[in-house]
Amino acid sequence: MKRLEGKTAIITGAGAGIGEATAKLFAAQGAKLSLCDVAEEQLGKVVSDIKAEGAEVVPVRCNVADEGDVKNMISTTLEAFGKIDILINNAGITRDTLTPRMKEEDWNLVIDVNLKGSFLCAKYALAKMERGGKVVNTASIAVLGNKGQVNYSASKMGVIGMTRTLALEYARKKICVNCIAPGAIDTPMLQSVPEKMREAMIGKIPLGQAIAPVEIARAHLFLSSDEANFITGQTLFVDGGMSIGI
Repeated sequence: MKRLEGKTAIITGAGAGIGEATAKLFAAQGAKLSLCDVAEEQLGKVVSDIKAEGAEVVPVRCNVADEGDVKNMISTTLEAFGKIDILINNAGITRDTLTPRMKEEDWNLVIDVNLKGSFLCAKYALAKMERGGKVVNTASIAVLGNKGQVNYSASKMGVIGMTRTLALEYARKKICVNCIAPGAIDTPMLQSVPEKMREAMIGKIPLGQAIAPVEIARAHLFLSSDEANFITGQTLFVDGGMSIGI
């Protein structure tokens, strides 16, 4: 039996990278999908690929930092599938620079998307989840500190605190809320980092290479499945050992 047979999952930031890999893996494991992103063209391609494999999927243009967009995402999912079993809070952005040069708008934007966006999606999805639901948030290896990412690091540390609190609040409904902290993932976001910085990051990974997005997708699958019914409030570092080598 497929591990997510009969389940409905919302995946934010599904247009590329980790979100795309998670969407394709979840579809292969029987999930019905509500895929969300602000990049409609990219999202459309992912949706087309998944539909071609016979999975049920609806696309939703959603800026997770906009409460109206998030409410629409939830209502669209419920109209299509009637329920929400899983939320993968994957959408996120960076606006990197050293603290003295960081503009207030870059601080605000990263906090809004990464932290407030995760909060809004969790708030409205959890309100519609039945017993046994799963939420997987996204932190980062950057919570351990990283030059030029004071906004990003702060937003992701906030996500960890939010995860622990939501896990306590929803334990009575047997809803599990966990968090994944990826390391250096081979995505467009990593490719946008200056080459010397990128090489330095990869050099800190004990397993010796950047992590393929599908490895994060597999962690999403585990934490969203019945195999993780007694795991909640945890942060799982999927980083090739980077967090123990720093």
